[in-house]
Amino acid sequence: MSKIINQTENQIRASLTNAIASAIESGALPQGDIPEFIIEQPADKKNGDFSSNIAMASARAFRLAPRAIAQAIYENIELDNSFERCEIAGPGFINFYMSSSYYSKILKDIVESGESYGRSDYGQGKRILVEFVSANPTGPMHIGNARGGAIGDCLASVLDYAGFDVQREFYINDAGNQIEKFATSLEVRYLQLCGKDIEMPEDAYHGEDITIHAKNFFEINNDKYADAESEQRRNALVEYALPLNIQGLEDDLGKYRIVYDKWFKESTLHNDGSVQWVIDSLKKKGATYEQEGALWFKASEYGNEKDIVLIRANGIPTYIVPDIAYHYNKLVTRGYDIAIDVLGADHHGYIPRMKAALSALGVDAERLNPVIMQMVRLVRNGETVKLSKRSGKAITLNTLLDEVPIDAARFLFNLREPNSHCDFDLELAVKKSSENPVYYVQYAHARICSIIKKAKAQGIELGDISVEALNRLNTSEERELISFLAGLTNEIVMSAKLYDPARITHYVIELATLFHKFYNAQRVVTDDEELTMARLYLCSAVKNTIKNILVMLKVDVPESM
Repeated sequence: MSKIINQTENQIRASLTNAIASAIESGALPQGDIPEFIIEQPADKKNGDFSSNIAMASARAFRLAPRAIAQAIYENIELDNSFERCEIAGPGFINFYMSSSYYSKILKDIVESGESYGRSDYGQGKRILVEFVSANPTGPMHIGNARGGAIGDCLASVLDYAGFDVQREFYINDAGNQIEKFATSLEVRYLQLCGKDIEMPEDAYHGEDITIHAKNFFEINNDKYADAESEQRRNALVEYALPLNIQGLEDDLGKYRIVYDKWFKESTLHNDGSVQWVIDSLKKKGATYEQEGALWFKASEYGNEKDIVLIRANGIPTYIVPDIAYHYNKLVTRGYDIAIDVLGADHHGYIPRMKAALSALGVDAERLNPVIMQMVRLVRNGETVKLSKRSGKAITLNTLLDEVPIDAARFLFNLREPNSHCDFDLELAVKKSSENPVYYVQYAHARICSIIKKAKAQGIELGDISVEALNRLNTSEERELISFLAGLTNEIVMSAKLYDPARITHYVIELATLFHKFYNAQRVVTDDEELTMARLYLCSAVKNTIKNILVMLKVDVPESM
């Protein structure tokens, strides 16, 4: 929250505590200890700018009715000129109404904070690694990855604004079963081009991207590998195609404005012995057993519903082993305080298994936090859409961004809490009207830029302004707007606590709505120069706040539309 709000809450708390002490000293209240009490900002401003439940919370301690306690506090409380008045309401709430100077100081604080407004030290520099998307590198990214990318990237920004030291990471599954299947698929398509009579297995990858890779590889090498050992041929194909796929992922995500601090390869964990270390360590701790030739982890003893296989009877580790090694690497080897995984809805059972393994390895499993993301349904005219309008093929992240603006994709995917289903309206995403939430917010920013520009053309230059001049911003629309502006920092902190960046998109939409409400009710440029300057100052505060949020969300901030 604004530091002015924070200071005011502390001031109210001290005034209430001192008032009770004075009431006890005068005999208006009996001796007793003050319990914990709440100071909050009521949703309805008729109930004040701040309200406290101290009288109800103290009823048992003083063995008196809350109204009687509230009256004793009211008669002993001392408030400075930041307060207009305080009142007793309902069963004993004490409501505080602030003076114009309070709102003026908030506005000054917002404007003077500039680009840093909204930032806080809530996270105290704790190191957080946000891993998101981590799509299979054997094919293109799907719509779920598009949502996961927007959520993960915006969550990382929110955590950064909330005072955490944040890193973004993509985990590349460049080992294991999917790579073997990738190699098989490439090998078959290549051998077919070499004139071999061979069919593609049903469970292989049949996508056009496999065919294109094989053709390009054939153009470079001709039939050089046609009669080579299968392992040599497969390795050559994967060494050629996999880096191209990974670069493709990086390019597509870069287009989506996502830049990772690190691309971490699973193969690293196999090559440096981390995967084997996990198996050996769990064995040493007595956390494994053998059954029917397979090695099992006693996950049920560490909070998971059932035990899990680590090594199959054929001697091949399951995917869970390198994943355990990867999370151990995050939290222990690299020493991140918290690891956040943005995962699809089909991963509900994954996190308990991972936490069980970390616990067995002596790691505090509470440091691993999932963000479970529900499915996306693309809709047009209320109907489900699966094919691209342009290409007629299944919609991928890349084809989606060919159809809708990047701003709309990033914003709309963050409109709902991650664990709720998402209907992405393709028609809405391209609309240039107030129906489109991102356009609506961008338009508010552009409108304010236009207001300030027109005022400047009339010789009204926005500059420093006194608190006394800002005190004239006392209409209900102005006060409501300033109060809402003051809540940004707290909203960012709540978003960081809940791992829910949708709170920020909702906040900026509401801010745009309140600005339009103010603009429609009050003229900004008037014959009264001082009032005009004050209102332009308020407009500037709104403009800067919208800009800070859109920058956080990596959405363009247009000055004209």
